[in-house]
Amino acid sequence: MVFFFFFTFLSLFLLSPNPTLSLNQEGLYLQRVKLTLSDPDSVLESWNNDRDDTPCSWFGVKCNTDDSRAQSVTSIDLSNANIGGPFPSFLCRLQNLTSLSFYNNSINSTLPDDLATCHNLEYLNLAQNLLTGTLPETLADLPNLKYLDLTGNNFSGEIPESFGRFQKLEVISLVYNLFDGTIPPFLGNISSLKMLNLSYNPFLPGRIPPELGNLTNLEILWLTECNLVGEIPDSLGRLVKLIDLDLAVNNLVGNIPSSLTELTSVVQIELYNNSLTGELPTGWSNLTKLRLIDASMNDLSGPIPDELSRLPLESLNLYENRFEGSLPASIADSPNLYELRLFRNRLTGQLPRDLGKNSPLKWLDVSNNQFIGELPASLCEKGELEELLIIYNSFTGQIPESLGRCQSLTRVRLGYNRLSGEVPPLFWGLPHVYLLELIDNSFSGQISKTIAGAANLSLLIISKNNFTGSLPEEIGFLKTLFTFSGSENKFSGSLPESLKNLAELNTLDLHENELSGELPSSVRSWKKLNELNLADNEFSGTIPEDIGSLSVLNYLDLSNNRFSGKIPDGLQNLKLNQLNVSNNRLSGELPPMFAKDMYRSSFLGNSGLCGDLEGLCDGQDEEKNRGYVWLLRSIFVLAAVVFVFGLVWFYLKYRKFKNARAIDKSKWTLMSFHKLGFSEYEILDGLDEDNVIGSGASGKVYKVVLTNGEAVAVKKLWGGGVKKDIEKYAYTLRVNEKSDIYSFGVVILELVTGRLPIDPEFGEKDLVKWVCTTLDQKGVDHVIDSKLDSCFKEEICKILNIGLLCTSPLPINRPAMRRVVKMLQEVGGENHLKTVKKDGKLSPYYYEEGSDQGSVA
Repeated sequence: MVFFFFFTFLSLFLLSPNPTLSLNQEGLYLQRVKLTLSDPDSVLESWNNDRDDTPCSWFGVKCNTDDSRAQSVTSIDLSNANIGGPFPSFLCRLQNLTSLSFYNNSINSTLPDDLATCHNLEYLNLAQNLLTGTLPETLADLPNLKYLDLTGNNFSGEIPESFGRFQKLEVISLVYNLFDGTIPPFLGNISSLKMLNLSYNPFLPGRIPPELGNLTNLEILWLTECNLVGEIPDSLGRLVKLIDLDLAVNNLVGNIPSSLTELTSVVQIELYNNSLTGELPTGWSNLTKLRLIDASMNDLSGPIPDELSRLPLESLNLYENRFEGSLPASIADSPNLYELRLFRNRLTGQLPRDLGKNSPLKWLDVSNNQFIGELPASLCEKGELEELLIIYNSFTGQIPESLGRCQSLTRVRLGYNRLSGEVPPLFWGLPHVYLLELIDNSFSGQISKTIAGAANLSLLIISKNNFTGSLPEEIGFLKTLFTFSGSENKFSGSLPESLKNLAELNTLDLHENELSGELPSSVRSWKKLNELNLADNEFSGTIPEDIGSLSVLNYLDLSNNRFSGKIPDGLQNLKLNQLNVSNNRLSGELPPMFAKDMYRSSFLGNSGLCGDLEGLCDGQDEEKNRGYVWLLRSIFVLAAVVFVFGLVWFYLKYRKFKNARAIDKSKWTLMSFHKLGFSEYEILDGLDEDNVIGSGASGKVYKVVLTNGEAVAVKKLWGGGVKKDIEKYAYTLRVNEKSDIYSFGVVILELVTGRLPIDPEFGEKDLVKWVCTTLDQKGVDHVIDSKLDSCFKEEICKILNIGLLCTSPLPINRPAMRRVVKMLQEVGGENHLKTVKKDGKLSPYYYEEGSDQGSVA
């Protein structure tokens, strides 16, 4: 019997699903840690397994492999596991733990002081979490710590002074936090440092500590957007092992010190978006390993040094400065140059003849300079050129035939130059180009039928040239075409019937050409058309009734053509900001909605068009004209008699007024917009000509002193009588709320994008159209001003959406100002209440800018 009970007990023990006695102490520690964490995706499910002797096979856990010792946990990696909760300092009971990573989770609260009990910890990665508060001083008590990454949290306060005591620390990254104070000099005491990254923190304005020059083992120094002021210290030239230097997006001033040319190991230098001045220093030939340099958006001047361009550079960004002189020909010899952006400078001369011949050139932007001569035929020699932007220069000659074979091109902007000749046929049909801009040149010839191959073309802007011939049917094959602007050319013939296929068309501008024929009835297929401008051509026939079905049409100009027949009644369905059908051969009665004086100029010059508006119906018979002359003469005589009697009456009244100088107070109407502490009688008593202080189109302004000693300004509005016409790591002076909302929306877009309402960079667009187009094609990151703190991206996107609502093409869709204020208050309230959530995406190598950067979440 005893043997039976012992055997039963042993069987139950071995087969029990929870034999807790088999799991070692470290496994029990980890199970306790699991209880403190939230795990919505159940990634820690394996941590419940009590059958294992050790946790070494559990998710994220690694143990030592030394057979001479019992297996022990050395590493825990729970990156991207979607776990949350406070930092589990109980992990420090794992005596041999050397590596710990909670990268990209929701670890919150503050970092506890007892983290220092993880004595053997060498690697600690808590980046992209929700940690708050100040950094504990005790972090520096981890004697073996080599790697510390706290990027993308909400740490605040100053960097603890104890950090100067780290003995073995090689990497420290505090990017995208909320640290204030200034960058402390004691960081220069951590002689073991190889990487120091403090970028994107709201530090107080401060200088770069010269003590950082003591970090002679440093390989990476990133201080991007740290509110740095003053000059770059010469001591940085002592960092002879430095590979990457990033001081961009600060307020640094003065010259670039020549000591930086002593960084013989440096590969990348980022100095863009500062206030640096003077010429580039000499000594660039020492930097034989330099491959990427960006000193754009400063106030640098002088020539581009030849010794800089002789380096085997991969990327050279010097745009938005004041560089002058020619681009050294040696830049074309660089075997790996893929990016050259020099726009908005004062450069002259010709582009190097062999540019692109020896290198895989991808992005070339030399816009807004004073370059001359022909485009190098070798720009796409390696077949990798994607963007070619040369707008606002003085280039001459033809487009090289070789560019017609450059199928890698996506953006082409050759506008505002002196280019001429015919466009190579293959150039019209480049398969990946979405923007083709040739505006304001002297190009001639026809649009080639090869344009059918441009399957990705969205923006075709070829206005202000000498193009001739008819528009090819093949344009109708461009299913993604959004804008077609071909105005001020010499196109002839009728519109191709295939244009009905352009369902995505938003803008069609062909004004000032020699086009003829009738408009196709298939215009009803342009459901997204916002602007139609066919003015100054030779179109004939009737205006299609189906134009009235284009619900988003905002701009319609058919003036100076040969259209005949009636004005379609369907036009009354549109919400047009611009309507012009003047100087045609239209006839009949105006639709009732347009029989208003505000539309008068829209219909002038149509002899058979009638309506109750001055200037219409000019073709009436002579008999009626004679009757009108007789009537006018009679009215004139009667008016003369009335005028004489009026003078007598006025004289008598004036004498009476001068004697009395009294005001009939019952005839005045007092309007106030605030609660008043005085009566209208006090006001009326002061409306004397001696008290006039100003006069405008709608009345005079008086200064009135009240009985309590206060002075107020009173405006007397004209009304009735002789002022009747005036009142009519004023109709036009009344406030139009919808137009004010639109203007307010433009101001919002200016603030969010950091751009002006009108910019040559937009081409023929304004800011509103540029924002809409860029959002559709590239997304929000290409619209939002890069200077805005990305911590508030969600709020910025909401404000941007408010701006877009206010600038809706249809006035009826724009919200009232009361609603706009409420929406802005709601955004502000959310920002005040919630904890900032970081997107945490960092690319310290290159911060992209361009001459027309352009695509909201």
